[in-house]
Amino acid sequence: MNITRRTILKGAGGIAAATYLPITSGEIQAQQARTLVIATPGTPEGFDGDALRPGTQETVTQVYEGLTRYGRRTEAGRSYLDGNVIEGHLAERWTSSADGKKWVFKLREGVKSPYGNELSAADVEWSWAKSFAQNRTGRFIGNVANVVAVKALTRYEVEFELSAPSSILLNALTLYVPGIYDSTEARKHATADDPWALRWMETNTAGYGAYHLESIRPGEQAVFIANRNYFRDQPFFQRIIYRAVPSEANRVTLLRTGQVQWIDRAAVQFVLDMQQDRRIKVQDAEGRAMASVRMNVAMRPFDDVRVRRAFNYALNKDTLGQAVFQGTASQAKSIVPPIVAGYDPSAFAYNFDQARARALLAEAGHGSGLEVDLLFSNIWWWEERMAVQVADQLRQVGVNARPQRVTGADLRARSAPGRQDMAFFTFEDGPIVLDPVYTLFLLAHSQGVSNRAKYNNPRVDELITVGRTTLEREPRIAAMREAQRLWMEDAPWLVTHYMRVFEAMAPAISGWVPHPDDHERWVDLKMG
Repeated sequence: MNITRRTILKGAGGIAAATYLPITSGEIQAQQARTLVIATPGTPEGFDGDALRPGTQETVTQVYEGLTRYGRRTEAGRSYLDGNVIEGHLAERWTSSADGKKWVFKLREGVKSPYGNELSAADVEWSWAKSFAQNRTGRFIGNVANVVAVKALTRYEVEFELSAPSSILLNALTLYVPGIYDSTEARKHATADDPWALRWMETNTAGYGAYHLESIRPGEQAVFIANRNYFRDQPFFQRIIYRAVPSEANRVTLLRTGQVQWIDRAAVQFVLDMQQDRRIKVQDAEGRAMASVRMNVAMRPFDDVRVRRAFNYALNKDTLGQAVFQGTASQAKSIVPPIVAGYDPSAFAYNFDQARARALLAEAGHGSGLEVDLLFSNIWWWEERMAVQVADQLRQVGVNARPQRVTGADLRARSAPGRQDMAFFTFEDGPIVLDPVYTLFLLAHSQGVSNRAKYNNPRVDELITVGRTTLEREPRIAAMREAQRLWMEDAPWLVTHYMRVFEAMAPAISGWVPHPDDHERWVDLKMG
């Protein structure tokens, strides 16, 4: 299939917040012809994995695939990723130098994009250069993996040059970012002031993965089609209709009535209801993201570790788990989630102890009371519930925490590196690489892109560097164990709960494999 253009269909001003584009009888018939209809809060606002916007990560993971991939294991009849096994994917094999600083990957031959262009080492070099130039998500991934240069050696061989040996390079190459682009096609849309065709990527895709964007009507729907040139088996679903349905209640109704076959991540109250409905299949898996409340260690009163520890002692985690997550989440005891090898809960010390909380507050000079603003947004369904419950529990130890809503855009912007001007706020983060070094670099290193509250412990940074550059397993795990202990002592977050991941689908759908970014892969799904 040689696709030469993309049609961007203009919506008539979008749709109202509580309405959705009706499902036609023709589309219902099409669903039976290997079309999957997904109800989502909105259409993607871009398709560049280095510039995540609403709907971006959910869809670029279907288009851009890695040089490597995790193995699979079967448990109780279901398939899961095996974080201990790395297999070839777009690359079929690799070698490394004796010092671990140069890796050469042999690409799989005959891999083609929907445009008919064959994958080459030049595509990999161009794609990594794009991410490095943008200095965003892909650059961070490269930094964590110690990558300093990517160079095409031959048509099918590409070299990664590292500043030091990397324990997580192969894991990092499983990701959708830096995406491996069809640079032959992307270059056609580059200009002098847009050399990486970023404007074109706002409404187009050009990958070597299982799917490709066919059309988009902003605010209504995006349509994806299977890559007819895909190098693995053709997906069961040849067409994906990614339908914008802003109301979660409406999304559930459409699933119940068979008008869609999949809905985006649902709030727990809908999950519990759907679990009782035979018209819906609900599956779950252990999650990797903590629903946390962050304390900015550079802002008063949280520049005092006694205050941060006091807040942690003040929380009744059992009450919080029931009130916010209705018993569906597990108590967090480390910044590294349990699904990641190297998780160590042994340093957790913050069992519910109001007397200890009051004593620490008094010791820090707040015995007569303390007032703080607790900011939350609507990015994640749990935020307002969490803010209300945390405020109520802190009130019992003399802290007046005032919940205040901000926009999701504000929460992200104000917690981004270079600003970080919120003292106390809700956030959800977790690793998209199943590795403790990556997790700690992401969330706890002074340069971590998701270290959103200015946490800075030079010893923790040093231990993470040890983990990044040490290939032997035991020294790596020991360093990560110590880093988790120090982070817990420093208490920069209210350590709350890891949420389970729930997916709701039509009963005939099968094949869902949980991924660490919490997004299904359409290529895994089947009907019947």
